[in-house]
Amino acid sequence: MMFANNDFNDLTAEFVRNPSQLIGIPLAIVGAVFLSLGAQFQHRGVTKVEENSGVDARSGLNVGQLKQLLARPSWVLGSLMLAFAIAFQLTALVWSPLIIVQPLGAIALVITSVLNARIHKMKLNRASVIAISACVGGVALFVTVAALVAGEKPVTTVDLLTVLVMLGVVLVVFALGFVFFRKRSKALFFILAAGIIYGFVATLAKVVINRIVNENFDWLTVLCVVALLAATGIGAYFVQTAYSSGPPDLVIAGLTVVDPMVAVAIGIVVLDEASGAPLWAMIGFAVAGVLAVWGVFQLARHHPQVQP
Repeated sequence: MMFANNDFNDLTAEFVRNPSQLIGIPLAIVGAVFLSLGAQFQHRGVTKVEENSGVDARSGLNVGQLKQLLARPSWVLGSLMLAFAIAFQLTALVWSPLIIVQPLGAIALVITSVLNARIHKMKLNRASVIAISACVGGVALFVTVAALVAGEKPVTTVDLLTVLVMLGVVLVVFALGFVFFRKRSKALFFILAAGIIYGFVATLAKVVINRIVNENFDWLTVLCVVALLAATGIGAYFVQTAYSSGPPDLVIAGLTVVDPMVAVAIGIVVLDEASGAPLWAMIGFAVAGVLAVWGVFQLARHHPQVQP
């Protein structure tokens, strides 16, 4: 295992040379706490609106329900907490690499699961606990491997345009899926859609922050901001719809697993942040990804609050 020791030593040396990178870690953890609390309050708001309107929102919230959400104190409070979560995450990205900051959101899954169980006075079954452990463990393994073999590189114009085109394709695919299959879609569809979209949002946010810090604010940066805002809005709609048919910890599980994996995958495949990665790293990525995604699907099947 000499390769692992050498890689770990290189990573440690990098933090010793630039200890300010560690500042992003506590900021990301605070953001994860706000994320878990915000999810709980937003879930409560969506549930109340659905009950009061008498309209099933599992296939998509209508305009009237969206307006009612703005009048629900719990949903507004949850949105405020999510705004704080985003602010802390973006600040963390100023100090630390994306592959370190983004996956720390998995802490929110544990907090949300415990909090949701307490609020609803229920006990998570064994299958749910195993699924949550698989989600957190898979993300932890994925990020550990990424931290050992990946490194930030300058983002070229071609790279950024590639990310924007990929995001456009993803948005079109999910939009078509929503239009044609939303009546048959379950919470998992909306969770996966939001997670994938937010993975692109995290990547674009990091790029925009770097360009602003380096005083490189050009037309492409403006395009990134527009794409980031549009994707954030669409992802948020999918999340709110997911709350109507799934518990908050299932929603957070999907987001904290899919979101960082997509962001890291973009960094590796498109931004070439893991060029020359050895075979053991590729195997590690595959094993970690399968484990984490399996956890999400198992939680969707076995969570006590999942509706048939």
